[in-house]
Amino acid sequence: MKAVIQRVTHASVTIENEIVASISNGLLILIGIEEADTQEDIVWLTAKIANLRVFGDENGVMNLSVKDINGEIIVVSQFTLHASTKKGNRPSYIKAAKPDLAIPLYEQFVTQMEVEAEKKVQTGQFGADMKVSLLNDGPVTIIIDSKNKE
Repeated sequence: MKAVIQRVTHASVTIENEIVASISNGLLILIGIEEADTQEDIVWLTAKIANLRVFGDENGVMNLSVKDINGEIIVVSQFTLHASTKKGNRPSYIKAAKPDLAIPLYEQFVTQMEVEAEKKVQTGQFGADMKVSLLNDGPVTIIIDSKNKE
């Protein structure tokens, strides 16, 4: 499971010209699910993200988590995070999980993220053509792969 975490001052998801999710200060999480992902990946990754110290404290040092600042969260599914670009110029998404596996894992990820963050998490819509708008704060962008827990 791969996640791209962006610290944002605001972010939103629009589907068919309708805003379906909108946050102010918090995290926009793009999540890519692969065939090998399990509940263990979800538990590890959501705990890591919820406690990631990427927000400034009173001294401007990145020392606070999204929980510490009572920040908001949007989770957006993004199978393209598992693109392989080794051959040619057209990415292959062979490692990305098919919807029958990915949708339940995505829903479990969102539910577990709510547990870890101790608040409701907003989402996009799995498989939809989404327009994601954000103002990256910092910029702070972090990539975490649950298969690389170093």
